[in-house]
Amino acid sequence: MSSKGNGEGSVYYNKQRKKWNAQYKEYDTKTGKMKYKTKSFKTENEAQKYLNTIMYQKENPIYIEHNGIPLIEILKANLELKYNTNKIGPAQYGRLLNSIKRLEKYPIANKKIDTIKTDELQAYLNSLKNLSNSMIEKAHQQLNQAFTIAMNKGYIVQNPMVDVIRPKSNKENKVVRALTVEEQEAFTNWLVDKPIDEFKYRNVYLLQMYTGLRVGEALALTTHDIDLKNKRLNISRTLTTDEKGNIIMGNKTKTYSGKRTIPIPYFLYPYIKEQIKIANKQINNDEKLLFKPNNSKYCRRSTINNELKRIFKQEFNITDISSHSLRHTFGTRCIESGMAPVVVQRLMGHKDIAVTLNTYTSVLEQFKEREFDKVNQYYLNENLIGNNLISEKNDNEKEI
Repeated sequence: MSSKGNGEGSVYYNKQRKKWNAQYKEYDTKTGKMKYKTKSFKTENEAQKYLNTIMYQKENPIYIEHNGIPLIEILKANLELKYNTNKIGPAQYGRLLNSIKRLEKYPIANKKIDTIKTDELQAYLNSLKNLSNSMIEKAHQQLNQAFTIAMNKGYIVQNPMVDVIRPKSNKENKVVRALTVEEQEAFTNWLVDKPIDEFKYRNVYLLQMYTGLRVGEALALTTHDIDLKNKRLNISRTLTTDEKGNIIMGNKTKTYSGKRTIPIPYFLYPYIKEQIKIANKQINNDEKLLFKPNNSKYCRRSTINNELKRIFKQEFNITDISSHSLRHTFGTRCIESGMAPVVVQRLMGHKDIAVTLNTYTSVLEQFKEREFDKVNQYYLNENLIGNNLISEKNDNEKEI
């Protein structure tokens, strides 16, 4: 009946209740004795994950005393806890798990948490300098969380991560640039000159470039998400990957702000209507996906990205464009048109205004003086500037 066990806990199937049980011993500080606790789950995997997490809680002092807590186990338990409580999704779980697997190749991974020194942690992070800054940051965050947990649970009395400095990557950060107005015009003309039966990705690129959708959001659209009457797109989910990197349909957007409604530009309307007709006629399209390959369930984001890169290199001799550039192009045009950043934030699905401001800093800087002129004109229109100041302004301009 018992499927797994290690002396401290086990997972077994309860035939009567048709549930998988995770059973473990908990130390009772009042009686000084161990007692059993049981929690039920629908699947064996859920029960085992829960048990793995419980085994490294502070309530198991006997295990800690006799075996110690390896760093790698705290990292894994923390990851499982985040996943089981929906703090992270399958795609992020997979990325963080890869980061943990990278650490497993180093001796520090299996050292007991209370024996690890600052210089060992610094040496490990320094060894990652050939990776991207984002990957180094993930590794640094995971270690920080592990030692914070160890401090909170009393496994250690000092946190060696306090003096660890996150190193900078040897690689330059990738910069996603927007298309210039001229490039956008040229690419748009190239797309609309292509019949859909000759170029099946035409409408995906138009949609991204003129609504700012992430590529995963565009590929997750169904005909039910299109409100033709009111000319609206309803964004509620995205294509993502599971723990093993397989493409799946997510049940939510990348961020909580990603769920949004976007107006359909009038010139994009006929292309969306065209795509709906294609989707409705397509065989093996039970989900009524707007963009579905004939030979697979979902379209790969990498396929869309690689095809776009090929087009720009072959047709325009441009090599620094990706599918995310199309989204960035939409955001840039919004800022250039004078749209308020808070509106841009909501259209783009950014989680907060800081993301919008940081993303489009250079564009906002270009239009700072133009916007400041509006304030000056407002002062004049409302007679907020005295006649003496106006005279001085005119005199100064004559001297210049």
